[in-house]
This record gives sequence, C-alpha cells and structure tokens, in this order.
Amino acid sequence: MSEALPELSEAGAEKGPPARSGPSTWLLMGRKEGDNRQLQALVDRLGWAYETKRFAYRRSELLTNLLLGPNLLGMRAAQSSPLAPPWPDLILTAGRRNEPIARWVQRQSGGRTKLVHLGRPWARPEAFDLIITTPQYRLPPRANILENETVIHGLEPAPLAAAAETMRSNLPELARPLIAVLVGGSAGPFTLDAETARRLAEVAKGLAKRDGGTLLVTTSARTAPEAAEALRRALPDAGLFYPWQTGDANNPYLGLLGLADILVATGESISMATEACATGKPVYLFDLGRGWFSMRRPARLPSLSDLLADFDRRALIYRLALAFGPRRLVRDLQVVPERLVASGRAAWLGDPAPCGHPPPLRDLERSAEAVEKLFAD
Repeated sequence: MSEALPELSEAGAEKGPPARSGPSTWLLMGRKEGDNRQLQALVDRLGWAYETKRFAYRRSELLTNLLLGPNLLGMRAAQSSPLAPPWPDLILTAGRRNEPIARWVQRQSGGRTKLVHLGRPWARPEAFDLIITTPQYRLPPRANILENETVIHGLEPAPLAAAAETMRSNLPELARPLIAVLVGGSAGPFTLDAETARRLAEVAKGLAKRDGGTLLVTTSARTAPEAAEALRRALPDAGLFYPWQTGDANNPYLGLLGLADILVATGESISMATEACATGKPVYLFDLGRGWFSMRRPARLPSLSDLLADFDRRALIYRLALAFGPRRLVRDLQVVPERLVASGRAAWLGDPAPCGHPPPLRDLERSAEAVEKLFAD
C-alpha cells in the first residue's frame, strides 16, 4: 500500500499520491477494512491518479439499497464525501452499501463511468463492467467476472521488512522459531467463542512446544472480547499477547507477518490466510469447527453418531443450505482454505507442516490486467 498521506482537494475528497496518467478513478471505501485494503492494493498496482470517497450510512440503507436500484438514499450526504462532476472514468468499490452509490454515479455520467466491484455484488452481475471475486461467493461464469484463487493483497517486501525491524527492536530475546497467531472472529456457522479460543491456544502451544519456539498472538477487530480474554489467560508464560487496538500505530499485524518464522491464522479469515501465505513462510490454518461440523469438507455422508458428536445447529443448517440453498446467497467458507492446503501453501494446525514450493499468488496482477483491459481501446 502507498504510505503517502492523503491530500484534500478543494471539494474535500482525498487524493492519492502523484501517479501516472490514466483513467480518472474514484475509490469508494466501505466499512470493512479487509475490503478497503483490497481496493487500495488494486489502485496502487494500477498506478493511476485517484480520489478516495468515504460515506456515512443511514440505518435504512439495506431497504433502499436492495429495493430502489441506483440511489443515494442510503448515505448521509452531510457526513460523506461529495459526489459531483466531473464524473470519473472508473469506480473501484466493494461492499453492499456502496453499490447503489456507484451505480448512481454511473447513471449521472451517462453510462460512461466503468464500475469494478470486488467480492459479491447484490445487484445483477450485468450491472457492472467487471466483478473481481473469489470462489467462496460461487458466482456463475460470465465474461465480466474474474474469479481469483483468493483475495488480493498489497503486501510488499520493503514495508514488511521495516515493520519487522521495528517490532524486533521492541522485543526481548525470545526462543525461536517465533510463531505468530493471527486471530479473526466468527463467520457464518463457525464461531470463535471462549471455548474455541482456548482450543486454539492449546493447539498453538503444542506447536510451540514441539518446535521450542515462542507464540506471538494478536487479535483483530472481529475477535469477540470473551474470546480475546480466553486467549490471554491460556497463553504460556513465554508467549506474548497483543490485544487489538484501533490505529495503525497500535497494530502489530504487519510486524508479525514480517518477523515471525511460522504463521498461524484462523481459517475463516481469508484475508489473513492469504497475506500469511504471501510471505512464503510455513502457514497453518486453525479449524474453528469440529468433527463433521469442521471447516474441512467431509469425505462422506455423516452417520447419526457423527451428527450427535459435537452437534452444532448453525453448522448443520449451513451444510444443508450449502447443498440445497441458492448459490447466490450462501458463501462456501471452506473452499479457499481447502485450496490453500491442497496447493501446499498451508496446512491445518495439528497436521504436518506444509511442503512443496507452490508458485506465488498472482491475483493482484490478474486483477489489474483485467481492469486495464476495460480501457484497452
């Protein structure tokens, strides 16, 4: 990601750092930091000049966004970035809340503005010039849909090394290997509660004991307070715990990615798993589920004893919805972790270490090339 501070234009929009000439671009930021990091990575790779737009949303936005098509009724104009001509050549966006805004701008431009959406759109796919997605959203094959292996990221060696050096200078001497544990939160039927957090701590401690290393554990904005507290209490004396705090200066995430010798990420967080794999270090994924209700896809139909052992009502409903529900509405939270493991980029925590040397992920490059093709003429 670019480290330059945003510059405010006269209209109040954030301008990106100086860039090469290209299509004028608006970056529509949303509520989810994972989405925003992907948008920033993509626009940085394109290298085009851009303006960043941020919005405050009304509580009624779900209703107006799903029912009324292109509109601005879901945003609070006074607390949001201004939307005024000249309209951009390109909009990069992600998240449901920004879809009607992006489509409204395109309508104002007379259809000239091209829309690129990251993730799963709620509007019909043909409403966008390009959709950059991942397998868990199960979108149909279309000419305007690019399905990557996993989410895009903007990790670069230099900032990673700098963050690692900063973290190293603030740490005492610790037994190596350093094992970073990156903790997400609940997703779909997979719950990261206090019990699951204690189980994560026990398996991670087993890895540290086996290798004679030290655990460095960090939570995230998605980690429930009771899960974070359970992790803190369960850590060995030799481990360090970094509770999540707001602000980049308080966040050890990048430093841990650069400094650690081994990385562990909770399996529901595709962003953290992807960024861990991008470092080229050994990566383990922690399975939030158990038995037939685990994150690993079962190899056979369950028996009655399978269903009764570690029974999880939400996970059962999820499995049934995945098998029989509308593909459009049910995310497959297992497919990306499965592929990372199958490719040798990661292993499940508790299994043997990943082996092999898979080629680097090229999802960011593929995404940038697909956007550039929209303006090839």
